[in-house]
Amino acid sequence: MEINHSTLRSAGVGFNAAFQRGMSSSTSLKDKVATTIKSTTKTNEYGWLGKFPRFREWIGDRVINALAKHGYSLTNRSFENTLGVDRDDFEDDNLGIYAPLFADLGMAAESFPDELIFALLALGFITPCYDGQNFFDTDHPVLDADGQVISVANTDGGNGTAWFLMDASRPLKPLIYQERKPFTNLVRKDKEDDDNVFFRKEFIYGVDGRCQVGFGFWQMAWGSKQTLNAENYEKARVGISSQKGDYGRPLNLNPRLLVVPPALEGAANEIVKSNLVNGGETNKWAGTAEVLVVPLLA
Repeated sequence: MEINHSTLRSAGVGFNAAFQRGMSSSTSLKDKVATTIKSTTKTNEYGWLGKFPRFREWIGDRVINALAKHGYSLTNRSFENTLGVDRDDFEDDNLGIYAPLFADLGMAAESFPDELIFALLALGFITPCYDGQNFFDTDHPVLDADGQVISVANTDGGNGTAWFLMDASRPLKPLIYQERKPFTNLVRKDKEDDDNVFFRKEFIYGVDGRCQVGFGFWQMAWGSKQTLNAENYEKARVGISSQKGDYGRPLNLNPRLLVVPPALEGAANEIVKSNLVNGGETNKWAGTAEVLVVPLLA
C-alpha cells in the first residue's frame, strides 16, 4: 500500500468506525447506581448533599433550605488510552489485524467509567463521603426529632464478600459520575513528519477524557460483608427503609437494587427470585429487588 494522505485518511476512518462499533456494543452498568453530572470546570462542589428538601405547610414566611452545609468537592482527573500501528503494516496492507484492537478500545472507553464507579463502591467501607464518615459507616451524624445529633448506620459490618442494597430510583443515585470530557473522540497522529512516525515508524491513535467519581447520599445504600442470606437481606432493607433526614423526617426510601459480585449471584437469586424456600414455604422476599451482577466487584 502506498502511504499518502488519502490512504492514511481512509485507514483513520476505518479505525474510528471500529472504535465506534466497540463503544456501541458495550453495555455500561454505571447508570444503574450512579448519576451522571456534567462538569464544566476543574472542580465541582457538592455542599448541597447534606439536604433532602421537603415540603411544609406555608404559614408565615418561607423557610429556605440552605445548600452549603457540607464541604464536598470532586476534582476531575485525566485518563488516556493509546494504540500504535506499525508503518510496516500500512506498507504491507496488513491493517485488518487492527480492527479488533480498535473495537476493543471502543469497548474500553465505554466501560471505563464502570471501572471507576464500582472500584469506588468497593472502597466505600474505608472512603469518606460528604459528612466526613466513610460512605458505609455506623456513625453517620443525623439530627433527631429534638435536634440532637445521633449516629446512624448504613452497614452491619462483617468480614466476608461485600454486597450492596440500594434505592437507585431517585434523580440523584447513591454514587456520582462527574463527566468533564467524554471518552468518545479518537485522535490520530499519522502524518509522515510527526515525530512518532519519523523516529519510530509508528502511527498513533488515542482517546482521552476527564472525569471523577464520588458518593451521593449514603442513606440510599447499605453495604454489608455479612453472609448474604434472607436474615441479613431483611436487615439491609429495614435499615434503608427506616432512614430519616434531619429532625426525624422519614425519607421514604425503597431499596430495589441488590448489587453483588459473581460469587454471590446464586445467593442473591435464591433470596429475591425463588418463589419457594425451605422445602415449600412461600418466599416473602421474592420479587423485592433486581439483582445486578457486577464482574468488576470480583
